Amino acid sequence: MPRPHPDTVSAVLARGRLGIPAVVFFVVAAAAPLTAVAGGATTGYAVTGVLGIPLAYLVVAAVLALFAVGYVAMSRRIVNAGAFYTYVTRGLGRPAGVAAAMIALVAYNSMQIGLYGVFGAVLSGFLNDRFGMDTTWWLCAVIACAVIAVLGLLRIDLNGKVLAVLLVAECVIALVYDAVMVARPVNGLGVSFDTLAPGNLIGPGLGAALVTGIAGFVGFEGTTVFAEETKDPKRTVPRATYIAVAVTGLLYGLSAWAMSVATGPDQIVAAAQTEGTDLIFNLVSPHLTSSLVTLGRWLFITSLFAALLSFHHTVARYAFALGRERVLPSVLGRTSRRTGAPKAGSILQTALALVVLAGYVLADADPIVHLFFWLTSLGALGVLILMTATSVAVISYFTRIAHDDDGRWRTTLAPFLSALALGAILVVTVEQFDALLGVEPTSLLRWMFPASYAVAAATGLAWASVLRDARPEVYQTIGLGADSSTAPLRSPDPVRQPA
Repeated sequence: MPRPHPDTVSAVLARGRLGIPAVVFFVVAAAAPLTAVAGGATTGYAVTGVLGIPLAYLVVAAVLALFAVGYVAMSRRIVNAGAFYTYVTRGLGRPAGVAAAMIALVAYNSMQIGLYGVFGAVLSGFLNDRFGMDTTWWLCAVIACAVIAVLGLLRIDLNGKVLAVLLVAECVIALVYDAVMVARPVNGLGVSFDTLAPGNLIGPGLGAALVTGIAGFVGFEGTTVFAEETKDPKRTVPRATYIAVAVTGLLYGLSAWAMSVATGPDQIVAAAQTEGTDLIFNLVSPHLTSSLVTLGRWLFITSLFAALLSFHHTVARYAFALGRERVLPSVLGRTSRRTGAPKAGSILQTALALVVLAGYVLADADPIVHLFFWLTSLGALGVLILMTATSVAVISYFTRIAHDDDGRWRTTLAPFLSALALGAILVVTVEQFDALLGVEPTSLLRWMFPASYAVAAATGLAWASVLRDARPEVYQTIGLGADSSTAPLRSPDPVRQPA
C-alpha cells in the first residue's frame, strides 16, 4: 500500500491540545523570568546606567495590561495563529497587515536568535568553571539550536509539559533568591526603595529603561499565536494573557529591586557592569548552600533554553499563518501529519538562526552585548511597534462591526489609552536608542536598528501591492486564516471566500 504524503498545506494547526496552564507556560517561558532577572535586568542596569529598572518593569506591566484589554477582546472574535498580523489586517487593511507580518518576522527572529548569545556564553562559562571543559559559546549555541530543531517538530502539548517543569522551578528559585537579597541589605543599612522612585526612571535613559522592560515581557502576547491549538480559545487566550502579564510584571519588578537592595542603590549599576549575569548568584551565594546556587545557575540555563524553544514555536507559527494564506510561499504552510507542527516554518527558523550565528562567529562579536542585548532590544522595539499598531487596529475594527457585548472600555477607551502610552514609549525609545545600545549619539547604529523596521514595513506594503495586482485571489484571503484557500502542495490554488 503506498504511503501517503506526510505533509500538506494545512488549514489549521492541531486543535484542542492546549489548556490555560499550557498556554501560560509557553508565553511566560518565552518571557523567561530567570533570564529577565539574571540577564535582562542586570544587563539593563549595566548598559543604560538607569537606576529605575525595577520601576520600568512595573510601568511596562501596567501599560501591557491596558493593551491586553482590547487585544483579548479581538481574540474572542478572531482565532488565528497570525496574531498581530491578523489583527492589523482586520483593523487597518491588508497592506498594513502584510507590513505588520514582515515586522513580526524580524522582531521574533531577533528575539529568538539573540537569546543564543547569552545561552552559549552562560553555558560555556558554567561548563568551563564547574567541570573544566574548554568549550566555546558558539558550540553550545549550535547544539541548543539542533535540539530545538527536533523539539520544534514534535507535538505542541509535549513541548508544553517540558516548559511547565522548567518554568515552575525557575520562578520558585527566583523568589527564594529575592527573599534572601531583601533579608540581607548591603552593610545591614536596611531595605531601600530608592530604585522604585520615579525620579530614577525619568531622564535621558527613560526610553532605554522602558524598552529593556518591554524586552522582558516579549512573549506574553503569544497567547493568540497558540489560539488555534487551544481547547477553548475564547476562554483560554484572555485568561492566559492576563495571568502572564501579572506573573511576569510582579516577578521582574520584585527581583530587579531586590538586587538593588543587596548591592545598595548607588552601587547596582557598577556591580552589574562588573559582574554581569553572575551578579544575582554572587549576591545570594554567601547566604545559601552551594547546591541551591548551582541549581539556580542550571535553571538560568534552562530558562534561556525554554525561551529559545518558545520563540521558535512563535516564529514557526507566524510563518505557517503566512504560508497558509500564500502571502509567503505555500510550503511554509506545511504541517506534519504525525504531530500537526508547522514543519517548514520550524525548519526555516532553525536554518536562519544557524546562518546568523555563523556570521557572529566569523565577526568575532561579543555574544552578550552584540548578539543578546542588541538583537533582543531590536526584537523588543519591533514588538512595541506591533502593539502600538494593534491598539489602533482594535479601535478601527470595532467601529465597523456590531459589538454590543464588548462595551466601550474594551473596544475604544482602553485601546485608545494603550495606543497613546505605547506610542509615547515608542517615540522616546527611538530617540534614545543610542543609550540602549551603549553607543555614541552620533553612531549610525542608533538609526540603523530602528530603520530595519521601516525597511520591513515598506517591503510588506510593496509585496501587498504586488499580490493585489498579480494574485488577487491570494490578496483577498489575507488575514482570513483557516477561512483562506487551502490545498495540497503543488495543486492549483482554489479561491474560497469566508461565509
